[in-house]
Amino acid sequence: MWLAVTLIVFILARKLSKRFQHPILNPLLLCLVVIIPLLLVLNVPYDVYFDDNKWIHYLLEPAVVALAFPLYEQLPQIRSRWKVIVTASLFGSILSMITGTAIALALGADLQLTASILPKSVTTPIAMAVAEQIGGVPSLAAVMVLIAGVFGAVLGYPLFKLVNITHPMAKGLSMGTVAHALGTAKAAEENYKDGAFSSLALVLCGVITAILAPIIYPLLLSVFH
Repeated sequence: MWLAVTLIVFILARKLSKRFQHPILNPLLLCLVVIIPLLLVLNVPYDVYFDDNKWIHYLLEPAVVALAFPLYEQLPQIRSRWKVIVTASLFGSILSMITGTAIALALGADLQLTASILPKSVTTPIAMAVAEQIGGVPSLAAVMVLIAGVFGAVLGYPLFKLVNITHPMAKGLSMGTVAHALGTAKAAEENYKDGAFSSLALVLCGVITAILAPIIYPLLLSVFH
């Protein structure tokens, strides 16, 4: 039942998004707005909902593998500009970790919350592992990842348009660095070249964050405490 509900809501959300072309009408955001209240009103446990939708979850793996094809098509550009790509991913990852965590610490958030915020811009499994390693709550980190991804997917391309960013590499690296898998999905929807660079940034930033988070977090704590 819930698989059918998810598919129907998503299809309708996609049609609505394509018809009105407004950033706030992101299909993922619309699905969240409809399905979460529906589950709460009907008192349906998340485990029940997830079990009905496990087939969609299984499709995530081949979908991620499919991102390798547009990445392969961009290999000449990747080889010629690998220094720019690595540098952008490195500084993007560091800034993503510092900004959210610094704001939370400055506002007086407790240490578990700040540790859960730090890895918000990488894919969920990495974020949960990093959060647990530095003293955060994995489940809370997953929520932060979702929030960052939704904001990136909704606001990313309007911001690109506002500041006149048009190059596929610039857009793709930005989306993958800040908004991880959800941003990559949006980038691939907009332009396959954007999606290729976004998927590359997604991988690089995950590795960088996993390595640097245990170093950056104590440094931030020493500054704000």
